Amino acid sequence: MRNSNEFNWPVLFAWAGLAIFGLIAIYSATQGEVAQFLPDYIQNNFVRQSIWVGLSLTILVAIQFTSPRTFQGVAYLFYGVTIILAIVTVFAGVEVSGSRSWLSIFGLRLQVSEFLKLATILAVANYLTHKRDMTANNVKTAFTTILLILLPAVIVILQNDTGTALVILSLIPVVLFWSGLPYGLSLIMISPAIIGYFTVIGLPFGITAAVIIAIAVLFLQKSRWYSLSVLVLGLVVIIGTEVGLQHVLQPHQRARVEAFVNPSLDPQGAGWNVLQATTAVGSGGVTGKGFMEGTQTQLRFLPEQWTDFIYCVIGEEFGFIGSSILFLLYTFLFLRLMTMASNHKHPFAQLVIISVTFLYFTHFVINIGSATAVLPIMGVPLPFVSYGGSAFLANTIMLAVCLNLDLNKRSFSIYR
Repeated sequence: MRNSNEFNWPVLFAWAGLAIFGLIAIYSATQGEVAQFLPDYIQNNFVRQSIWVGLSLTILVAIQFTSPRTFQGVAYLFYGVTIILAIVTVFAGVEVSGSRSWLSIFGLRLQVSEFLKLATILAVANYLTHKRDMTANNVKTAFTTILLILLPAVIVILQNDTGTALVILSLIPVVLFWSGLPYGLSLIMISPAIIGYFTVIGLPFGITAAVIIAIAVLFLQKSRWYSLSVLVLGLVVIIGTEVGLQHVLQPHQRARVEAFVNPSLDPQGAGWNVLQATTAVGSGGVTGKGFMEGTQTQLRFLPEQWTDFIYCVIGEEFGFIGSSILFLLYTFLFLRLMTMASNHKHPFAQLVIISVTFLYFTHFVINIGSATAVLPIMGVPLPFVSYGGSAFLANTIMLAVCLNLDLNKRSFSIYR
């Protein structure tokens, strides 16, 4: 590796810490007493994940020998190939847990949508690098950027993977804001999600959120029209959310939303997952029940405890201390990546690193939020911790690209 002294070793150590955390939790979630309730292929998750960790580390190292210009050069090609593969997956993919997101290639199952995230980030970063005049009046650039992100999100929705689609869509305000879109317009772009979230909790909360955002936009943009547009948009979102909850959603989907607001309404049905998850996290106390000693984990009360609810395993068995260490590792990783982005001189590298950082952060917030009943359950894994070979490999490749761009920041800045 060239310039090994300039390599960002602390980021690699944070990656290793999270991977170890994940392997420990996966082992506990699939071995011990709980093994009697699980099929053999689930019991082998620890071995498979260990192999993926080793493979990912090898690829991470290999990527450091790649020219940073390569990522920008292949951005559109990679985007096009993954889009095609994602479309093929919609029709010929393997269905797992209700989502047709996996494609079998030479006997190996890969979740194409995980690699589609990186492809989207590279394509959008490459496009915006050549469009540095982002202003409130430059609608064409913003619209094209939205389309580049919206296309893969729609395809993933067709795969019945709403959680991953939401993660991809969350890139829109971030890349536009980092590219120079004014604060007020960036806030307008994320306002539907904020207003919709609070409307689900309660109509008064949704109305209050709309009013607060409108006032904030007025303060930031100094424009009554923008502020008024937020109120109109907020009204549309509130009405749409209420109509959707009452007349569009299927009974089981409505039950999930109601379980999120009040799990005790259906403790044996839709509210079961939420109640068991919060019970596991809360029962861990300060120090936890001990490795492989969690009753919720070992008696198989937790759903998908090696993937979507792996944080519950950590919270129950390692308690507040273990959860705090996990949080500190993520916080360190996020801050380190943001520092890497701010220190870089090339706009492409900045956009890639900040997009990857926010992608990790979105996964983190949704996963922890689902496990603690702060957000509805969306089936989004915890980066580097949850079981999943494709997700772990794709997340590691994204991190490897960021490390490569940081390692070569002096030479890459020449090609602005």
